[in-house]
Amino acid sequence: MTFRAAFAILVFGILVGCSRPAATPVGDIVPANFDDADPVAFQGQRPDRFAVHGIDVARFQQRLNWRQARANGVNFAFIKATEGGDLLDPMFAQHWQGAGEAGVARGAYHFYYFCTRPEDQARWFIRNVPRTPGALPPVLDMEWNPFSPTCAHRRPSAAVVQDEMGRFLKIIRRHYGQEPIIYTTPRFYAENNLSQFTGHEFWLRTTAKTPRETFPGQSWRFWQYSATGLINGIDGKVDLNVFSGTPPDWERWLKLRAAP
Repeated sequence: MTFRAAFAILVFGILVGCSRPAATPVGDIVPANFDDADPVAFQGQRPDRFAVHGIDVARFQQRLNWRQARANGVNFAFIKATEGGDLLDPMFAQHWQGAGEAGVARGAYHFYYFCTRPEDQARWFIRNVPRTPGALPPVLDMEWNPFSPTCAHRRPSAAVVQDEMGRFLKIIRRHYGQEPIIYTTPRFYAENNLSQFTGHEFWLRTTAKTPRETFPGQSWRFWQYSATGLINGIDGKVDLNVFSGTPPDWERWLKLRAAP
């Protein structure tokens, strides 16, 4: 091999390496460099007081540079996987792979339907979401669905809601070996007495007030505080979230709750 050829190969290797920087390792905290198209002046329990920020995504985020988003403070992401018993989010596989390659701590969530048996929904989630080492706990998204043509008006009693939640969670827990997290909204939480659904970690949506104001007395692990986030690497608006603890809390929680 001539000197010129060897030099060309060396330069090519350097350029290739520089064009795809190494991902920030999972668990390393990058400070949030986010904007918000419609910021709220939260009183007391402000999101910027928390160190660990992240996002949740679904099919609406079709153009997403995960490495760039990670470099701007996306430390974790909850990714929509399934709805009901037969709907798979078309962006799930791409988001799951992209987040993993970028060093984003990732978890999958299921949007619950009240017109399908919980057992069928759990099996559908399991069919589509891999058991990935290091994954965050699976999430059960519990909220009323006003847009479904078949389930929009199904409003079971609180007792039925909690029974179906328990049946779904039991199957998911057994399969993934992790206690799932429950995501919910203020209205759904209040109407179904979820303050009495104990023994679970909650991910709470409240974009106008703090969790302390909206869910008094309820502990939480994640807080979805905005639906209008703006982050370099993501086209359009995205949901913003924070983790409830300090950097050492995040490290301990990942060791305890991430999939083995």
